[in-house]
Order: sequence, then C-alpha cells, then structure tokens
Amino acid sequence: QVQLVESGGGLVQAGGSLRLSCAASGRTFTTYAMGWFRQAPGKERDFVAAINWSRSSTYYTDSVKGRFTISRSIAKNTVYLQMNSLKPEDTAVYYCASRGRPLSYGTLSNTWEYDYWGQGAQVTVSS
Repeated sequence: QVQLVESGGGLVQAGGSLRLSCAASGRTFTTYAMGWFRQAPGKERDFVAAINWSRSSTYYTDSVKGRFTISRSIAKNTVYLQMNSLKPEDTAVYYCASRGRPLSYGTLSNTWEYDYWGQGAQVTVSS
C-alpha cells in the first residue's frame, strides 16, 4: 500500500501562484508514475499533469501547458505541482495519484491508470 498526502492548497487571486506537494509513504519503491487530477463541483475528475517516475518525462493537459510544472524528488518520494498565472477556472480540489504497476499502453491521463489517491487539496482562484 501507498499513502499519499497533499499540501499547499489555498486561496489566491487570479494571476497568482501556488505550489502543491504530495508526499508518498509505504511501498514507494513500486512507484512508476505520479499524476495530478482536479475536480470542480459537479464535474468529473480531470487530468492535469503526470510524470514518469524513473525517466522524469512529463505530460500536461492543454489548458495548463506553459503555466503549470510537475516535478518530483525521488529522495523525498514527493511530487510537486507548481501553478503559475492561475485563473478562476483552475478552482478545484486537486488530487495526487500514484501508479504502482509497470507502465503499458496508457497515456497516464486516465484515473484508471492509477492505484492510489490522496485526500485532495482545495485550490480557489478569485477573480
């Protein structure tokens, strides 16, 4: 089992920045990828960004490219999401996810590709 704990959410004005962190504990040696998803009220959980844990290659949804950066620290078993130029439409609960199986044919942008989830961190962007 892997436990994920997010931190760093909060309230920020449009144009501002926030940095989310997600610390993993437990069977972290089986981590193959980690990702960030977000869910706004009444909407589905959507992909934001992902990182291949060994190769450090990154993937983003189009709406955050150029504004968000995902990174990881293997030593700390932590994944980060730096969010700049925030917009009101970025308001959501942000969830960290971890994949404990070898990578296959997926794109890391689907919820079913992940095995463990954090509790979520609220990000609110005011206009």
